[in-house]
Amino acid sequence: MKGFLPALLLAASCAQAPVPAPPVAPDTAAAVRPGIEVFLADVPAALRGKRVGLITNHTGIDRARTPDIDLIARHPDLKLVALLAPEHGIRGDAEAGVKIGDATDPRTGVPIHSLYQAEDRGPTPEMLREVDVLVYDLQEVGGRTWTYVSTMALAMKAAARKGIPFVVLDRPNPIGGEIVEGALLDPRFASFVGMYPIPARHGMTVGELATLFNREHGIGAELRVVRAANWRRSQWFEETGLPWVNPSPNLRSPAALKSYPGSVYFEGTNISEGRGTDRPFEQVGAPWLDAPRVAGIMNAKRLPGVRFEAVSVPVLPTAAKYPGQAIPAIRFAITDRQAYRPVRTSLLLVDEIRRQHPRDFAWTRTIDRLTGSDRVRLAIEAGRLLPLLDEWDRQAAAFVESRKPFLLY
Repeated sequence: MKGFLPALLLAASCAQAPVPAPPVAPDTAAAVRPGIEVFLADVPAALRGKRVGLITNHTGIDRARTPDIDLIARHPDLKLVALLAPEHGIRGDAEAGVKIGDATDPRTGVPIHSLYQAEDRGPTPEMLREVDVLVYDLQEVGGRTWTYVSTMALAMKAAARKGIPFVVLDRPNPIGGEIVEGALLDPRFASFVGMYPIPARHGMTVGELATLFNREHGIGAELRVVRAANWRRSQWFEETGLPWVNPSPNLRSPAALKSYPGSVYFEGTNISEGRGTDRPFEQVGAPWLDAPRVAGIMNAKRLPGVRFEAVSVPVLPTAAKYPGQAIPAIRFAITDRQAYRPVRTSLLLVDEIRRQHPRDFAWTRTIDRLTGSDRVRLAIEAGRLLPLLDEWDRQAAAFVESRKPFLLY
């Protein structure tokens, strides 16, 4: 990464200060409120009367589950003129990688533009032709591979090119803001599942990531971050009181999010990451897996905060891996979320499965993009994973310090 301190000197020219949360009544003072509520309670004067392009989906809601789309469309100080949909679509019900076409929102009559079918998956000039300000509200999940974060970065670049403000309506990181894990992405392996050098589990909100991207990586957008009110970094999603919404079809619970920053790596192997089962990203399996044996070996390692359970799970006929089969699997049973380290845990499990099944195990072409470099694959193949994980721990500790100028909570 480039130095952080010089980047701070550019802050005044490339980003405005975060919009403070207005005072709240005593009876709601402790309640966590998402950025959408803070924003609409007092729209900044410079944005009143502007034509809004809204990047959102079903996760963009207030505490009463009212969609941002409806809230902004009926707000007297704003005019909603365009909706921009990320991967999974405006309602979040499309499977990963499925192309989504343009449409019209039936309730507001506002056109919906599919970002996921755009050439670089960012807003095009035509999409922004009538837009005066871009507003972003998508739930973050705490892992670098989450494509909504890349959508945000690309949209920030588009806003900077057009010279319009970019507003992030912030939300809590659902797996907390304190734990950081994994190596920083190697820029040579940048992709839509990881554009900038941040750790696999970064412990930041989308507003904080936007601030980091804007300052440290030269996007230069006129950035406004509307902070979520009353969130503390120590809080997990279950402690916020906010309504749960599945961020995507295969992330179905807060428990899945706690494993996702590491279990997503199984997508880069021929082991199922759980898509097509009842618990995606909470269990992994394959027809050839000796689940009881591997689970026993992993439990003997006494990794903090997790137990491994051997199970048998049916896979839907529509799944990409092992469709229509009942496969042996290993389930992550979290016993202590503070102690659990999903990145280290998942990679140690990948390593052990490969040791026990050298003829059956195989990588897929996505592994290096998912892990952020080729070092994981090469280290496992060389029997040198533990030294790499220790190095990663040192990198994560360094990131905890270097991210401090960009933290908003």
